Amino acid sequence: MTAIPRLVVSAPSSGHGKTAVAIGLLAAFAGRGLRTAGFKIGPDHIDAAYLGLPTGRAGRNLDPQLTGAERVAPLFAHGAAGCDLAVVEGTMGLYDGLSGRTDVVSTAQVAGALRAPVVLVVDVAAMGQSVAALVHGFRAYDEVVWLGGVILNRVASDRHEQLLREALDDIGVPVLGALRRRALHATGPAALPARTLGPVPVVHQSLEAVRAVRRLGEAILAAVDLERVLALARSAPALGAEPWSPGDEAPGGRRPIVALAGGPVHGYGYPETAELLAAAGAEVVRVDPLRDENLPDGTAAMVVGGGLPESYADELSANGRLSAAVAALARAGRPVVAEGTGLVWLCRQLDGRPMCGVLDAEARTTDLLVIGYRDATAQSASVVGPAGTRVVGYKHHRTQVSPRAGSVAAWAWPGGQPEGFVWRAVHASYLSLHWAGSPDLARRLVAAASADEMPAGNLSTTVPANPSGVDQIVVEAS
Repeated sequence: MTAIPRLVVSAPSSGHGKTAVAIGLLAAFAGRGLRTAGFKIGPDHIDAAYLGLPTGRAGRNLDPQLTGAERVAPLFAHGAAGCDLAVVEGTMGLYDGLSGRTDVVSTAQVAGALRAPVVLVVDVAAMGQSVAALVHGFRAYDEVVWLGGVILNRVASDRHEQLLREALDDIGVPVLGALRRRALHATGPAALPARTLGPVPVVHQSLEAVRAVRRLGEAILAAVDLERVLALARSAPALGAEPWSPGDEAPGGRRPIVALAGGPVHGYGYPETAELLAAAGAEVVRVDPLRDENLPDGTAAMVVGGGLPESYADELSANGRLSAAVAALARAGRPVVAEGTGLVWLCRQLDGRPMCGVLDAEARTTDLLVIGYRDATAQSASVVGPAGTRVVGYKHHRTQVSPRAGSVAAWAWPGGQPEGFVWRAVHASYLSLHWAGSPDLARRLVAAASADEMPAGNLSTTVPANPSGVDQIVVEAS
């Protein structure tokens, strides 16, 4: 049994300000000296990154679709270990299904699994007495949901706030705070960097991101009763789940170096990936594709998570030295697992800009956003798993790769054509996995990375500076 003060921040639907409130709560409590931890329900790398920024630890995702519902509470307990307060931001509306269906896991069901009180953020800009009907409906819809209070957003005036408080008092729902119209305004001083930048501002600890998070904390501090919020979080019962573990550390000996895309605190994937790789026996070294020009000496494998944003094509293209190093690693038969934009990075080019040139494919940006979960089956044996391995992954991209798959495809799913590339020890696809849902993946990758000794020296010196020419590599069956 694990005692962790915790709460879930949700809303009637997207757009009510729950992300800003959740980040602001973490910043405000961290400013008071509390050890905090931030979580995001669902696969969103961006919100998770910002939820981690004020805490000093990586924000984490709780996604029953990707990891299995049985791992949600253990993963939460693992990520919140040693903290004084954990804040979990929901996804969409409180009762909306994570995959768009109403009969699958929602924020409400995750809150129930965590035995956590829910704080409902409500945009009341165009609302008066009706706020009571709205909140009462959300409270009564599911008796399992513990609605602990409401934070009102975009309140117009003192009189407006009084009317709203009286209405909610009539139904016995506490008002934990009331934020004025522009306190969390999307274009104001507390605005977070544009979502098109992905988690990069957090990975790079940019001044814009740090300042926005600080100002969100100041806004919450001025308008929310933090003592009541903390008391609510502390009223959560002990969590009946043992913390998740990435496994016992592998025996001593040579630890192959695995380059993992990201920064010192937050990567371009889920934090559990690094923990699983380390437990499997790897020495994990962070490499930022946007800043670092070389792979670490002796790199034996590389992993690029699905959080690398597509909007940085110019920066990826300009980093020719690292592109050459990655190409050399792949051609040497070393494991390279690339998800999301990592697939695009391994192509010959994106919108005419040279990329790594590992895959005989080209990418272009489109107006179509592809998003959603996929029940996928591995089309061939690879470092990711044996042929026939079944996983649940997530896709979120605006680019399109042509061809869609190599001569050896990575995945297929019902209603779709095979997708992705398996070539030598390279596995590249738009599909992103949460490795805690596929723990064998890390062990397979580390075993492959350990298979042969790598030559000393930096790989970036072994190939030309521009490895993206069409004639430099041809995809073939492995």
